Amino acid sequence: MSNAKKFDVPVKPVESKSYSYKDDYIPFIVKWGKITCFLGFILSFAPLFVLTFVYGLTPSASSILAGFTAMAGVAAVLWIIEPISYYPILGIPGTYMSFLSGNIANLRLPCATAAQKAANVEPGTEKGSIISTLGIAVSIIVNVLILTIGVFAGASILAGLPDGVQEMFNYILPALFGAIFGQFAISQPKIGVFAIIVAIVMAWLLRNGFLGFLPGHPSYAVIIISIFGTIMFGRFLYNKGLLAK
Repeated sequence: MSNAKKFDVPVKPVESKSYSYKDDYIPFIVKWGKITCFLGFILSFAPLFVLTFVYGLTPSASSILAGFTAMAGVAAVLWIIEPISYYPILGIPGTYMSFLSGNIANLRLPCATAAQKAANVEPGTEKGSIISTLGIAVSIIVNVLILTIGVFAGASILAGLPDGVQEMFNYILPALFGAIFGQFAISQPKIGVFAIIVAIVMAWLLRNGFLGFLPGHPSYAVIIISIFGTIMFGRFLYNKGLLAK
Protein backbone atom coordinates (compact mmCIF):
# COMPACT_ATOMS: atom_id res chain seq x y z
CA MET A 1 0.00 0.00 0.00
CA SER A 2 1.45 3.32 -1.07
CA ASN A 3 1.80 6.12 1.48
CA ALA A 4 2.23 8.82 -1.17
CA LYS A 5 -0.11 11.74 -0.66
CA LYS A 6 -2.12 13.11 -3.49
CA PHE A 7 -2.64 16.85 -3.94
CA ASP A 8 -5.23 18.59 -6.00
CA VAL A 9 -3.44 21.14 -8.17
CA PRO A 10 -5.73 23.96 -9.26
CA VAL A 11 -5.66 24.29 -13.00
CA LYS A 12 -6.62 27.66 -14.43
CA PRO A 13 -8.75 27.23 -17.51
CA VAL A 14 -7.18 28.53 -20.68
CA GLU A 15 -9.01 31.59 -21.87
CA SER A 16 -9.60 31.71 -25.55
CA LYS A 17 -10.03 35.05 -27.27
CA SER A 18 -11.24 35.59 -30.77
CA TYR A 19 -9.90 38.43 -32.88
CA SER A 20 -11.83 40.34 -35.48
CA TYR A 21 -10.25 41.06 -38.87
CA LYS A 22 -11.79 44.53 -39.09
CA ASP A 23 -11.83 45.57 -35.43
CA ASP A 24 -8.52 44.11 -34.20
CA TYR A 25 -6.25 43.02 -37.06
CA ILE A 26 -6.63 45.92 -39.49
CA PRO A 27 -6.36 48.75 -36.87
CA PHE A 28 -3.17 47.09 -35.56
CA ILE A 29 -1.77 46.85 -39.10
CA VAL A 30 -2.69 50.44 -39.96
CA LYS A 31 -1.07 51.74 -36.76
CA TRP A 32 2.24 49.95 -37.31
CA GLY A 33 2.07 50.37 -41.08
CA LYS A 34 2.03 54.15 -40.66
CA ILE A 35 4.90 54.05 -38.19
CA THR A 36 7.15 51.78 -40.27
CA CYS A 37 6.42 53.62 -43.51
CA PHE A 38 7.19 56.95 -41.84
CA LEU A 39 10.49 55.57 -40.53
CA GLY A 40 11.24 54.21 -44.01
CA PHE A 41 10.50 57.64 -45.47
CA ILE A 42 12.96 59.28 -43.07
CA LEU A 43 15.65 56.64 -43.67
CA SER A 44 15.34 57.06 -47.44
CA PHE A 45 16.96 60.45 -46.95
CA ALA A 46 19.98 58.89 -45.22
CA PRO A 47 22.23 59.12 -48.33
CA LEU A 48 21.29 62.80 -48.62
CA PHE A 49 22.18 63.40 -44.97
CA VAL A 50 25.55 61.66 -45.43
CA LEU A 51 26.39 63.71 -48.52
CA THR A 52 25.33 66.94 -46.82
CA PHE A 53 26.66 66.58 -43.28
CA VAL A 54 29.61 64.21 -43.81
CA TYR A 55 30.99 65.29 -47.18
CA GLY A 56 29.60 68.84 -47.23
CA LEU A 57 27.93 68.41 -50.63
CA THR A 58 24.77 70.50 -50.83
CA PRO A 59 23.00 70.92 -54.16
CA SER A 60 21.30 74.21 -54.93
CA ALA A 61 17.53 74.61 -54.55
CA SER A 62 17.16 74.97 -58.31
CA SER A 63 18.98 71.66 -58.87
CA ILE A 64 16.73 69.89 -56.35
CA LEU A 65 13.62 71.38 -57.95
CA ALA A 66 14.82 70.42 -61.45
CA GLY A 67 15.52 66.86 -60.34
CA PHE A 68 12.16 66.56 -58.59
CA THR A 69 10.33 67.95 -61.62
CA ALA A 70 12.06 65.53 -63.97
CA MET A 71 11.26 62.59 -61.72
CA ALA A 72 7.68 63.68 -61.08
CA GLY A 73 7.04 64.11 -64.78
CA VAL A 74 7.73 60.41 -65.32
CA ALA A 75 6.58 58.78 -62.11
CA ALA A 76 3.97 61.09 -60.51
CA VAL A 77 1.09 59.29 -62.14
CA LEU A 78 2.35 56.00 -60.71
CA TRP A 79 2.22 57.44 -57.19
CA ILE A 80 -1.58 57.47 -57.55
CA ILE A 81 -2.21 54.55 -59.90
CA GLU A 82 -0.07 51.90 -58.23
CA PRO A 83 -1.73 51.96 -54.77
CA ILE A 84 -5.18 51.89 -56.37
CA SER A 85 -4.46 49.17 -58.92
CA TYR A 86 -2.39 46.94 -56.61
CA TYR A 87 -4.60 47.23 -53.52
CA PRO A 88 -7.23 44.59 -54.49
CA ILE A 89 -4.51 41.94 -54.67
CA LEU A 90 -2.13 43.13 -51.96
CA GLY A 91 -4.71 44.07 -49.33
CA ILE A 92 -4.05 46.64 -46.59
CA PRO A 93 -1.20 44.78 -44.79
CA GLY A 94 0.40 43.78 -48.09
CA THR A 95 0.20 47.36 -49.37
CA TYR A 96 2.14 48.69 -46.37
CA MET A 97 4.72 45.89 -46.64
CA SER A 98 5.11 46.18 -50.42
CA PHE A 99 5.51 49.94 -50.60
CA LEU A 100 8.01 49.81 -47.74
CA SER A 101 10.12 47.01 -49.24
CA GLY A 102 9.76 47.95 -52.94
CA ASN A 103 9.90 45.74 -56.04
CA ILE A 104 6.11 45.56 -56.12
CA ALA A 105 5.50 44.80 -59.79
CA ASN A 106 8.23 42.23 -60.26
CA LEU A 107 8.19 40.51 -56.83
CA ARG A 108 5.46 41.36 -54.30
CA LEU A 109 2.53 41.28 -56.71
CA PRO A 110 3.45 37.96 -58.39
CA CYS A 111 4.12 36.35 -54.99
CA ALA A 112 0.82 37.60 -53.58
CA THR A 113 -1.04 36.32 -56.63
CA ALA A 114 0.69 32.94 -56.55
CA ALA A 115 -0.05 32.54 -52.83
CA GLN A 116 -3.74 33.35 -53.34
CA LYS A 117 -3.98 30.90 -56.24
CA ALA A 118 -2.23 28.17 -54.23
CA ALA A 119 -4.58 28.72 -51.27
CA ASN A 120 -7.61 29.00 -53.57
CA VAL A 121 -8.80 32.29 -52.10
CA GLU A 122 -10.24 35.29 -53.90
CA PRO A 123 -8.34 38.62 -54.06
CA GLY A 124 -10.08 41.46 -52.27
CA THR A 125 -11.46 39.22 -49.52
CA GLU A 126 -10.28 38.95 -45.91
CA LYS A 127 -8.80 35.52 -46.55
CA GLY A 128 -7.16 36.79 -49.71
CA SER A 129 -5.61 39.69 -47.78
CA ILE A 130 -4.14 37.38 -45.12
CA ILE A 131 -2.76 34.91 -47.67
CA SER A 132 -1.35 37.81 -49.69
CA THR A 133 0.40 39.08 -46.56
CA LEU A 134 2.01 35.68 -45.98
CA GLY A 135 3.17 35.47 -49.61
CA ILE A 136 4.64 38.97 -49.50
CA ALA A 137 6.37 38.29 -46.18
CA VAL A 138 8.03 35.18 -47.63
CA SER A 139 9.07 37.11 -50.74
CA ILE A 140 10.66 39.83 -48.59
CA ILE A 141 12.63 37.29 -46.52
CA VAL A 142 13.83 35.41 -49.61
CA ASN A 143 14.56 38.70 -51.37
CA VAL A 144 16.73 39.93 -48.50
CA LEU A 145 18.64 36.63 -48.37
CA ILE A 146 19.24 36.56 -52.12
CA LEU A 147 20.21 40.22 -52.19
CA THR A 148 22.68 39.62 -49.37
CA ILE A 149 24.25 36.79 -51.36
CA GLY A 150 24.11 38.87 -54.52
CA VAL A 151 25.89 41.81 -52.89
CA PHE A 152 28.88 39.63 -52.10
CA ALA A 153 28.88 37.17 -54.99
CA GLY A 154 26.42 38.50 -57.59
CA ALA A 155 28.90 40.17 -59.91
CA SER A 156 31.14 37.10 -60.17
CA ILE A 157 28.13 34.77 -60.66
CA LEU A 158 26.58 36.93 -63.39
CA ALA A 159 29.92 37.31 -65.14
CA GLY A 160 30.18 33.51 -65.35
CA LEU A 161 26.80 33.09 -67.04
CA PRO A 162 26.60 32.74 -70.84
CA ASP A 163 25.61 35.85 -72.80
CA GLY A 164 22.36 34.22 -73.87
CA VAL A 165 21.32 33.65 -70.26
CA GLN A 166 22.16 37.23 -69.30
CA GLU A 167 20.12 38.52 -72.23
CA MET A 168 17.13 36.49 -71.07
CA PHE A 169 17.01 38.50 -67.83
CA ASN A 170 15.59 41.40 -69.87
CA TYR A 171 12.42 39.39 -70.47
CA ILE A 172 11.72 38.45 -66.85
CA LEU A 173 9.46 41.43 -66.09
CA PRO A 174 7.29 41.11 -69.27
CA ALA A 175 6.99 37.38 -68.57
CA LEU A 176 5.83 38.06 -64.99
CA PHE A 177 3.21 40.56 -66.13
CA GLY A 178 2.04 38.13 -68.80
CA ALA A 179 1.70 35.32 -66.26
CA ILE A 180 -0.27 37.53 -63.84
CA PHE A 181 -2.53 38.76 -66.62
CA GLY A 182 -3.13 35.19 -67.78
CA GLN A 183 -4.19 34.05 -64.31
CA PHE A 184 -6.84 36.74 -63.97
CA ALA A 185 -7.92 36.71 -67.63
CA ILE A 186 -8.84 33.02 -67.35
CA SER A 187 -11.15 33.70 -64.39
CA GLN A 188 -12.72 36.79 -66.05
CA PRO A 189 -12.25 36.34 -69.84
CA LYS A 190 -14.54 39.24 -70.81
CA ILE A 191 -12.52 41.71 -68.79
CA GLY A 192 -9.25 40.11 -69.92
CA VAL A 193 -10.11 40.53 -73.61
CA PHE A 194 -11.24 44.13 -73.07
CA ALA A 195 -8.08 44.97 -71.09
CA ILE A 196 -5.68 43.62 -73.69
CA ILE A 197 -7.53 45.36 -76.55
CA VAL A 198 -7.43 48.72 -74.74
CA ALA A 199 -3.74 48.27 -73.90
CA ILE A 200 -2.84 47.38 -77.50
CA VAL A 201 -4.81 50.33 -78.92
CA MET A 202 -3.27 52.79 -76.43
CA ALA A 203 0.24 51.44 -77.08
CA TRP A 204 -0.34 51.82 -80.83
CA LEU A 205 -1.52 55.42 -80.38
CA LEU A 206 1.55 56.18 -78.26
CA ARG A 207 3.98 54.59 -80.71
CA ASN A 208 2.52 56.47 -83.69
CA GLY A 209 2.54 59.85 -81.95
CA PHE A 210 -1.21 60.35 -81.51
CA LEU A 211 -0.73 61.14 -77.81
CA GLY A 212 1.87 63.82 -78.43
CA PHE A 213 -0.55 66.60 -77.45
CA LEU A 214 -0.37 65.46 -73.80
CA PRO A 215 2.11 67.20 -71.46
CA GLY A 216 5.33 65.40 -70.56
CA HIS A 217 5.99 61.88 -71.78
CA PRO A 218 2.51 60.56 -72.67
CA SER A 219 3.27 56.95 -71.69
CA TYR A 220 1.30 57.55 -68.48
CA ALA A 221 -1.88 57.90 -70.56
CA VAL A 222 -1.52 54.25 -71.65
CA ILE A 223 -1.42 53.11 -68.02
CA ILE A 224 -4.22 55.37 -66.80
CA ILE A 225 -6.68 54.57 -69.58
CA SER A 226 -5.88 50.85 -69.56
CA ILE A 227 -6.34 50.46 -65.81
CA PHE A 228 -9.29 52.74 -65.16
CA GLY A 229 -10.96 51.86 -68.46
CA THR A 230 -10.83 48.19 -67.48
CA ILE A 231 -12.16 48.96 -64.00
CA MET A 232 -15.09 50.90 -65.47
CA PHE A 233 -15.79 48.12 -67.97
CA GLY A 234 -15.81 45.53 -65.17
CA ARG A 235 -18.15 47.74 -63.15
CA PHE A 236 -20.44 48.09 -66.15
CA LEU A 237 -20.63 44.32 -66.64
CA TYR A 238 -21.29 43.82 -62.93
CA ASN A 239 -24.14 46.34 -62.86
CA LYS A 240 -25.69 44.68 -65.91
CA GLY A 241 -25.50 41.29 -64.24
CA LEU A 242 -23.08 39.97 -66.85
CA LEU A 243 -20.23 39.37 -64.43
CA ALA A 244 -20.03 36.88 -61.62
CA LYS A 245 -19.51 38.36 -58.15
